[in-house]
Amino acid sequence: MMTVTYTARVANARFCGFSKLLLAWRGSIYKVLYKEFLAFFVMYSTISVSYRFFFLEDQKRYFEKLSIYCNHYSSLIPMSFVLGNLCFYVTLIVNRWWSQYRSIPLPDRIMCVLSGGVQGGDERGRLLRRSMMRYASLSALLILRSVSTAVFKRFPTIDHVKQTLPHDLIDFSPSLGFMTREERKKFESLQSPYNKYWIPCVWFSNLAAVARNEGRIRDDNTYKLLLEELNDFRGKCSLLFHYDMISVPLVYTQVVTLAVYSFFLVCLIGRQFLDPAQGYPGHDLDLYVPVFTLLQFFFYAGWLKVAEQLINPFGEDDDDFETNWLIDRNFQVSMMAVDEMYGDLPVMERDRYWNDSNPRPPYTAATLFVLRKPSFQGSTFDMTIPRDEMHFQPLEKIGEQLEETVTRTHNLALFNRFLGSTPSPTGFVGGALRRTSAQLRRLTRSVSPDPSFSEGEEESSKSMPDTTQSTICSCGGPVCSPAPPTESVDKNTEDSLPPSERKSPMTLEQVLSRFCSNPDFFSFQPISDSAKVMTLAKMYEESEPLHGIPSIEVSTCLEDSSRGETLNDPKQWLRVNDQNLNQGLKMVDSRYDHFRSHQL
Repeated sequence: MMTVTYTARVANARFCGFSKLLLAWRGSIYKVLYKEFLAFFVMYSTISVSYRFFFLEDQKRYFEKLSIYCNHYSSLIPMSFVLGNLCFYVTLIVNRWWSQYRSIPLPDRIMCVLSGGVQGGDERGRLLRRSMMRYASLSALLILRSVSTAVFKRFPTIDHVKQTLPHDLIDFSPSLGFMTREERKKFESLQSPYNKYWIPCVWFSNLAAVARNEGRIRDDNTYKLLLEELNDFRGKCSLLFHYDMISVPLVYTQVVTLAVYSFFLVCLIGRQFLDPAQGYPGHDLDLYVPVFTLLQFFFYAGWLKVAEQLINPFGEDDDDFETNWLIDRNFQVSMMAVDEMYGDLPVMERDRYWNDSNPRPPYTAATLFVLRKPSFQGSTFDMTIPRDEMHFQPLEKIGEQLEETVTRTHNLALFNRFLGSTPSPTGFVGGALRRTSAQLRRLTRSVSPDPSFSEGEEESSKSMPDTTQSTICSCGGPVCSPAPPTESVDKNTEDSLPPSERKSPMTLEQVLSRFCSNPDFFSFQPISDSAKVMTLAKMYEESEPLHGIPSIEVSTCLEDSSRGETLNDPKQWLRVNDQNLNQGLKMVDSRYDHFRSHQL
């Protein structure tokens, strides 16, 4: 707890709310810094008066050169560095200060467990509860006496811990105070070179075991909970002891202090106002009081004083923790909780909202404005969505959209990867043909007679005109002419046939005839004008050959002289087309591999 409390004065933000705090003296920066500030001003004034009234002319000229020198080289101590380290140092001290306060052991949790866990309204039960609670308070007193100067002044010896009345220094009553006479003898008989604040905690745990054996603690869960609360209490005592033993590294404190005070020692000479008649640059104005230098000292030295105030909050400064008040409060509250309040319950009766399903506590006239505010329902409570976007979509449609999105993303990634490796047009065509050939080869190994090829599709294929229409793939692949239609096989009829008479998987000729007859495969579109047909020979004649790679002549899929003969013989047509396709793929693969090796 801080001694200086101003929370109620800044409860509401208002115009110049903090300005009223600037007039406070107790715990203020003025009270902490005024001595250093006056010392700095007195030294500055002494040097200024000596320069103006006591120095000779030669001495003044020498002092002016010294002042200019100090002011020029004071920039070697960068204030941004000093301010940054000072702010970080103060932040570290403030965090450490708050952590130390949170480490102060408080008996509230232990007293609640003791009051409800250790049973017995007789003298024995009362003695057990009070003794265990007193041991916990004694442990906290011993650790605070070890780290706080204010507590040590209150309890300078163990005899002062044992007695109750501070004015009674002779009569040591055996049953009063934090420690009895027998407990003091036992405490002093235990020899240890270390701090013995933990001994009352061990007494507490032993006494809890006795209460468990006597049945005062009914079950093991309560016994376990009591020991866990004790360990948490003892852990805070240990943490407080280690905070006192492990300080902020001394070198850090020294560096920050030296940086601040050495800078302002240089300013005592470098910030002096020199004679304007000498014409020194920047010294056109002669003043007696260095206002901005004093403000700079107030801010920087003030930050350093804040760290000095908070680095040890267990002293006797205005902003240090009120450890003696904490000792009094904790001891009185804990003893009342485990003794007077044990089993002391008010009479239970129905509350005023017994039959009210929506109880609302009353409001005063000063708080009626709260009722006019709507209840908060969430940040999205007032959001509006267009009506056409509020309808649920069928799962099938959502699945198709997701599949299309994944396919497009995958194809785009492959396309970007392909372009990054082979940016030339010839390489692009070669990669497309290589992927097409791989797909066709997989189809020849895995595709079986398709039962979905219905009679309607067969009739539509028969109805196609027997012309010399040619088709071309959108990726620039080889030319395919319409193939003779194939007969479809009914699935039921095929299942009724013996295994020896069933059809084997489709061959390459069947796959080519099926897909070349289907204009939707790979976006094939019919071309009525034969002059517009792009064959492999035409494609490589028009394209620019790569530097250093020999070109390969490839014949067209179907020469004009043999076009009629191949149309009459479907097998011959498939054989010639397959040979041309394989030749073209081999050529593209060789050009692609040659280009890759040449590029590497």
